[in-house]
Amino acid sequence: MSKKAARSAKPQTPKLPKGEAEQVRIRREVGHDFALRDDEFGRKRLATGTSEARRVYEVSNDGHTSTGGIVRVRSIDPLLGITSLSRQQREAGLRYREDFRASQQADIKPMRWSERVDGDRTGGGITDSVLNAGRSHAAATRALGHWEVVDVVRKIVCLEQSVRGVAGEMSEGRDVAAKLLRIGLDLLAMHYGMMMRR
Repeated sequence: MSKKAARSAKPQTPKLPKGEAEQVRIRREVGHDFALRDDEFGRKRLATGTSEARRVYEVSNDGHTSTGGIVRVRSIDPLLGITSLSRQQREAGLRYREDFRASQQADIKPMRWSERVDGDRTGGGITDSVLNAGRSHAAATRALGHWEVVDVVRKIVCLEQSVRGVAGEMSEGRDVAAKLLRIGLDLLAMHYGMMMRR
């Protein structure tokens, strides 16, 4: 057996995905190694399945902290970061958020020329899609029932605040905010017809 054949028979260490390698490097530079673990090849990897591993660290100054780069942690979307949510809960939350965002576009989107000319237009020049999103969002909000559930769902789903942050504002434990969020998402899923009423 030639040396070349022996070399090719030896298992090659697979390369880390570029994004992961970059995230590992930044975390090591700033000392945030609590989301890292060693793999079978002795390399540092992100601990998959944890919310900490899903955070994205960004560094200014061409990505190097040693030359004065500032590290920012991009927050995780709570609907994706909370792994215990069901598919229906997640989809209901995303639909509610989509309607909320679309309904907020009234003062941003310019009217088309035909809408400016049409003096009989209902809604004072606001496009139908924005009005429909607003109506859909309002109907879904009514389906949430209780003001505390509405407040928690709005802050976490629409404004993408963390469960921990919302719990702190309420002066309650994280489990209380998470429970209210799940109840709200169940109610939304039933409202949207994604889940049967119990």
